[in-house]
Amino acid sequence: MQRKVGVVAVQGDYAMHIAALRGADSGVDALEVRTPEELATVDQLIIPGGESSTVGLLMQRFGLGEAIVARASEGMPIWGTCMGMILMAREVEGRDQYRLGLLDITVRRNAFGAQVHSFEDTVSVAGFGETLGVFIRAPIVTQHGSAVEVLATYGEQIVAVREGNRIGTSFHPELTDDPRMHTWFLSL
Repeated sequence: MQRKVGVVAVQGDYAMHIAALRGADSGVDALEVRTPEELATVDQLIIPGGESSTVGLLMQRFGLGEAIVARASEGMPIWGTCMGMILMAREVEGRDQYRLGLLDITVRRNAFGAQVHSFEDTVSVAGFGETLGVFIRAPIVTQHGSAVEVLATYGEQIVAVREGNRIGTSFHPELTDDPRMHTWFLSL
């Protein structure tokens, strides 16, 4: 049976994740997810980068957020990149915004600065080594619960975490030619 992986396609860089998934495994069926009904058809989910306040409001309005939380409680593997990690966090520093609370972390939005401060640099990720990290208005993890495993840091800042089969990354692996993070996520 072909594995179906959804990418939340409300706003943001979802098309790049779909291309990266297909590049990582030609047998994967990568699908856009905008509704609870579409979410019900997939086995795994990626929440991509974008604008967390806007996407959070839309997820809340159309019931997608509640459906994601329900699927997570059933064990669905979920990976949030940048905005996706913000939405998956339990807390967001200095903001009262919609969030899913799927990772026991507190995040700081735009921790490296505004859009003009975006950058690329090498990041060492536990489990498979160095990869290129693309940081665009990237968040960092400032606190985490005891069940959260730190997968990567940049300097002293936590930029990738795992809690069970839920992953959060500050950076954008879908914007590189390295398929290893997508391949690893598919193995969950």
